[in-house]
This record gives sequence, C-alpha cells and structure tokens, in this order.
Amino acid sequence: MRATDDADGSLLLTSDRIGALLQAVVERAGGHLGEWSMDHVDSNPGLSTTATYVAQVHWPYGEREELIGVSARTGGRGSGDERALLFTIDGREVAAWVYPADPELPGLQRAAYPERMAELINDEGLLDRPISSGQISLAMIGYRPRRRAVLRCAIADPRTTFYVKVQKARAFAETLHRHRLLLDAGVPSPVVRVATDDHILVLDELPGRPLAKAIFDPAPPCTAEALIDLLDSMPSSVAALERRPPWSDAVDHYAGVITAAMADQGPRLAWMCARIHEGLDPIEVGNEATHGDFHEGQVFVRDGVPSGMLDIDTIGPGRRADDLACLVAHLSTVQRMNPEQKATVHALIRRWVPVFDERVDPVELRLRSAAVIISLATGPYRGQEPDWWRETTWILDAAEALVRQVS
Repeated sequence: MRATDDADGSLLLTSDRIGALLQAVVERAGGHLGEWSMDHVDSNPGLSTTATYVAQVHWPYGEREELIGVSARTGGRGSGDERALLFTIDGREVAAWVYPADPELPGLQRAAYPERMAELINDEGLLDRPISSGQISLAMIGYRPRRRAVLRCAIADPRTTFYVKVQKARAFAETLHRHRLLLDAGVPSPVVRVATDDHILVLDELPGRPLAKAIFDPAPPCTAEALIDLLDSMPSSVAALERRPPWSDAVDHYAGVITAAMADQGPRLAWMCARIHEGLDPIEVGNEATHGDFHEGQVFVRDGVPSGMLDIDTIGPGRRADDLACLVAHLSTVQRMNPEQKATVHALIRRWVPVFDERVDPVELRLRSAAVIISLATGPYRGQEPDWWRETTWILDAAEALVRQVS
C-alpha cells in the first residue's frame, strides 16, 4: 500500500502490519518483541492518526509489558517528532516511542517513575518528612498520547495523595493560569503545589468523593441547583479567556470518525447532525464563564454539596447549556452498569434535568447533549474495547433519543 492510499495512516496503524514496525522500535531500544495488541487509537480523518499498543518485550534484564506509541500524519513531520524514533514504512515517515518517552510530554519521563517523583517531592518540600521511592505508588489515570497525562501519586505512612498532570508547553502555561484564576476567586479547585520547567503540575487531592462514584448512592449526592451554583461561582474574568469551541461545533468531525469505522451508521449520524445544526447554528456564542468539559468525573462532593471541580484546563467563555449538556450526555452514557445502578442513575437524570430546563433552553440542552454523546461514541473504538461496535451503537441510540425529543 502506498502512503497516498492511506493519507492519515489510519489503515496502517490499525492493521496487523504494524507488528513489523513495533519490532523495529523495540529492537532499536535493545529488546525483542513478544505478543502485542492495540490499546488505543486517536483518529483525525484525513490529517493524522496516533495509536498505542500493549506489548510484551523481552529485555536483557527480563520480560516486561510496555506501551508503545506510533503517530502518522499528512504533510510531513510535526512538532516534537524530532524527539521520537523515526521510521519509514510504505513510503511514509512515522514517529514512535516507548512510554514514557512521549515526544511532546518531556515531563512524563519524570512523572512516571517513583524514584524521580520522590526526588521532586523532597526537593520541593511538599511533605513535612523526606520520603523514599518505596513509599510511592503511581497509577495512570489518563493518557492521551502527545497531548497530556494524569497520574495519581499515593504516598504511604501516613497516606497522602497528589495528582500529577503532564502537558505540552502551551497547554501547561494556560492550565496554570486557569488554576490560579479560580483559586484566587475562591472557587473550589485543586491547589497547585508545584509547577515545573518540564511542564508538570503537582496538585492536591480535592476533599470528598468523586461524583462519578456518588451517582450510585441510594440518596442523591447533591442537588441540581448546587451543581449550577458551582458553575455560576466562576468569576466573570473566565469569560475573558480564549474561547474554545463547544462540543457541538465538532459534531461533524466526530460523526466522520464513527462513520469511517462504522459505515452503516452514516445515514443516522447525518440525520442527527442536520437536526443539531438546524437547532444550534442560529444561537449566538455565549459569554458566560463555563467549565468546558463538565461531567461527573470532574466534580467531587461531600456532605451533599459539591466540594470542588477538576480539569479546569477548558474553562472560558460559552453558554451554560454547554456545561449542563455535557453532564447530561455523560450521565446518559455510563457504561457497564448493573440493573440497580442503571435505575439509580436514570432516576438522578429525571430529577436533575427539569431543574436544568429552568436554567437553560430545554431544546438547546437536548441538542447540545446529543452532540456531546456523538463525541463520546468515538470512545469505544479509540479504546479498542472488545465489543466496541455494540457499545458505539448503544451510545448513538442515546443521542438519537434526545434529538427525537425535540424534532
């Protein structure tokens, strides 16, 4: 296959032929490739593809599971590629790395190792005692190759937990500014303990429990009004930050990603996108302070009220309906629930949505929720879940139900 037949590299990176490249990557690093499988794929149709693979690697010192990343793009090399391992396959150049040597996240090579995190914590005096690497347990919370990573750093005796966020240079500066903006205004958000030159943020753990767990409690974890109040507590200065497009602006892109993997869903997606554009395109952009990615995974609760919100990288001007729609979309697509959990979450949605309808236009809320759900429908494929096509169809059913409510 020629590179021109696969401009963004999506066919190459999702085929078994990538095994030869993975072998070359491992051999370049001094090892031998064993069994491997695809872990995650990010596709930007027509532009680029980045994928990660879980591989058993035989090193001179023993066997270990490794995460290997590979990127392909149209138009030649991108920023950071010079820090990756470069290979040519089918006439195209691809960039590869073995985690944590992500070419765009230099700080990850420090954040991913207990020894180096112990040095950082001790050098910055984050605790009232020195610690050793043996007291640190690191867990990956999220990794978007070449974009960002978040790790939980748990320290024993007594237990203390930090969250470590690693970003690209520009995103790091913007995120640090946003954290300080909210903290100075008294909005409950993680305290920044350290900001490093290699773009690491060390954050305090928020008090309380994640709303993502509390939604399964028998009693409601908080009221819809309290969630709105949390969002409305952001200072007006947030609306002066750089505007980021709402999820609905990219609905055609996400529909294209799904259609490329599931052609049979194309007509349904085209119909939904048309209805979403028809309802939302005439609406002016908003100038309220918004979170930008507000869902149950971003909120902590304690004693029946929100105790803070996470991942404030995306705060900026927008419409309150953007935030509330994002929450509705995520709650509507929680996967792998048992019947009791499903009933509890659906009851919570029925309790909260009428309150949201009083704060924002109900039609706008549902159409924006449907757009967010379409973006979420790319998740099972990107994560290469075993039954991703069935999960994707189920998620799209939720989007269609919302669109039909107002069509």
